[in-house]
Amino acid sequence: MIDSKLTTFINVAKLKSYTKTAEYLNLTQPAVTQHIKQLEDYYGVKLINKKGRQIYLTEEGQILLKYDKELEAGSLALERDLKNKSSVTKRYNIGATLTIGEFVLPDSLGEYKKLHDNIDIIMNVNNLEEVLKRLKSGEIDLGIVEGPFDKSKFICRKYKDDELMLAAAPSSSIAKGPAVKIEDIIGSGRLILREKGSGTRKTFENKLSELGFNIADIKIYMEIGNLGAIKSLVEADLGITVISREAMKKEVMGNTLKEIPVSGVKFIREFNFVYLEHSPSEFIEDFTAFLSQKK
Repeated sequence: MIDSKLTTFINVAKLKSYTKTAEYLNLTQPAVTQHIKQLEDYYGVKLINKKGRQIYLTEEGQILLKYDKELEAGSLALERDLKNKSSVTKRYNIGATLTIGEFVLPDSLGEYKKLHDNIDIIMNVNNLEEVLKRLKSGEIDLGIVEGPFDKSKFICRKYKDDELMLAAAPSSSIAKGPAVKIEDIIGSGRLILREKGSGTRKTFENKLSELGFNIADIKIYMEIGNLGAIKSLVEADLGITVISREAMKKEVMGNTLKEIPVSGVKFIREFNFVYLEHSPSEFIEDFTAFLSQKK
């Protein structure tokens, strides 16, 4: 457990309000003010400035926040590690992006549990940005993610490759020809895409940039954060989408979605294991080796 004053500082920085911080931490507002003053006196610097009703961190405050968050993440990891050492049943939290969490991991998690009945794995499914954020904050022990990200901030290992496909309803006019041009997709006005921050969206946009297209020129019909909803809309021929091959296997076999080739373009991306230095190495080594042998 980190010092209560540092916890107060993190929440003031996040909530940008002494009053909201006091309510969230069940403290009085004078107590919050005193915590910040004690930190400033201890370090001999000003951490927070006020401008009217707004508060913002000084440069020194930004530095403290960076190390404070790392300390909080390490504290959470240490707490889970110590509890696991003394417990018969060990518990680990993993984060997975949507395609992986919904279509890649479920069966494997069940098989792993049968082999390790003393291990409980809690899986949180979010988009790429949220998984990485929760990993850095210490809320999860391991992330399994799709799409591009800054690998310099994490320990990373490749899980496997994945390919994004253009999908349409079999009855769609775009499904009648042998292939489509990337320009026709961008300008169709029928694109239904994942929300910004998702690995699928980043992979698609990065590929377009690599090909020399301006992301602002993409005519997006809808942005939706749920894969099931996207597939339902495309099956009803209300649009087209770019989606992982893993996520559309069932629909292609059932002929409710059709894979449409894109002339001269492939959207290849990686699935990666990501974790931090203080993550539980024994569990991660065993679990990632198990998944890798099944790919």
